[in-house]
Amino acid sequence: MTTYTAKPADIEKKWVLIDAEGLVVGRLATVIAMRLRGKHKATYTPHMDDGDNVIVINADKVVLTGRKYTDKTYYWHTGYIGGIKERKARQILEGRFPERVLEKAVERMIPEGPLGRRQLSNLRVYAGAEHPHAAQQPEVLDVKSMNKMNTRP
Repeated sequence: MTTYTAKPADIEKKWVLIDAEGLVVGRLATVIAMRLRGKHKATYTPHMDDGDNVIVINADKVVLTGRKYTDKTYYWHTGYIGGIKERKARQILEGRFPERVLEKAVERMIPEGPLGRRQLSNLRVYAGAEHPHAAQQPEVLDVKSMNKMNTRP
C-alpha cells in the first residue's frame, strides 16, 4: 500500500467564517492555523497548500487570559542600530489595527518559508463584523462550541 499524496487537481478549498468575539487568542489561533495548513483533512499533504480560506470577523473583541492584556510585549526591529521597538498588547488592541494581535499569533504557528507564506495569504482578518467575502458563501465554524475553554466571559 502506498502513501496518499494530494495532487494540485485534487485539492478542494473551502471558505470558513469564524466570529472571534469573546474567544481566547491562542486557542483561536491554533484552530485557524490548523485550518490554513489543511491538517483537519484526511487528504493532508505536508508539502501542498491544501488548507481552507479563513475569514475572521470581530478580531478586536478577542480575549487574552491572565495578565497578557497589559503585560504581553510585541517586539520589532527597525534595522538601525539600537532600533528595537516594543508595544504592549493593550496598545495594539486599542489602537488602529487591533486585528494584528490575532494575525501575529497565527503567523507564529505556521512554518516559515514559501509554503507557510502561501498558506498565510489565505487568512483574512477584520476588526469589525463586516467582510467583503459574502460572494464566496463561507460556512460558519463555531469555535465557541468546540470546547468551553475557548471562551472567557
